[in-house]
Amino acid sequence: MSRPEISAPPEVFYSDIESKKYTSSSRIQHIQASMTLRALDVLALPPHQHILDIGCGSGLSGEILSQEGGHVWVGMDISPSMLAVALDRDVEGDLFLADMGNGVPFRAGTFDAVISISAIQWLCNADSSNADPRKRLARFFDSLYAALKRGGKVACQFYPRDESQTESILNAAKSAGFSGGLVIDDEESKKNKKYYLILTAGNVNSNDINLGGVKIDKSAVMRPKRAKKEESRKEYILRKKDLMRKRGKLVALDSQFTGRKRKPRF
Repeated sequence: MSRPEISAPPEVFYSDIESKKYTSSSRIQHIQASMTLRALDVLALPPHQHILDIGCGSGLSGEILSQEGGHVWVGMDISPSMLAVALDRDVEGDLFLADMGNGVPFRAGTFDAVISISAIQWLCNADSSNADPRKRLARFFDSLYAALKRGGKVACQFYPRDESQTESILNAAKSAGFSGGLVIDDEESKKNKKYYLILTAGNVNSNDINLGGVKIDKSAVMRPKRAKKEESRKEYILRKKDLMRKRGKLVALDSQFTGRKRKPRF
């Protein structure tokens, strides 16, 4: 069966008909519920947290958030048809129409945690001539990091097409400042294999990598950043400029004057 993200952009693929069919499927409901419960189990959140559901669709995951722990949630999705179904179902969360590839449009420190079920793999596709997956991933994770309280947790279940997509997602999350790694359930099963990206906003102790008592794939662990060594003003500026370039941002060219202090003018 063809992967949905290859067939069409999400706002096109999830039409009125497809959205209703997706939501009414008992099989989909069961799968969505089990993956959301798994994400919550890994995060081990206290009750009554403020959670962002990215790619919330028709609110199937949001219902679990309301039932399990009494969490207050906001759902964000790019498909108007999916959100219309969520409104018809009278879900408890607030709903927001937005493209996650353009960034998470909430002020800094808004959320305690974030979940996303079967969504972030769409960021790896170029659905138009001006869509750059690398830049979309960078915008997403940079803004996601900002929208979380420090120490906030993230669980993103996703379906990578290949190892390069997994690597791109992990690198973008690490560049944004997240710690964490990849949890893989049923690794030997082609049909039931599930990927969960488990992140924490900010540095964590090494013991905190196993969030919720779950062992993370050691080959995909993003370690906390080490303390910066003593560096000169120029080294600091060059390092920051290199980081901005990796995030796809425009940066002034380096020169012999980079990092040089200007003399005071009278």
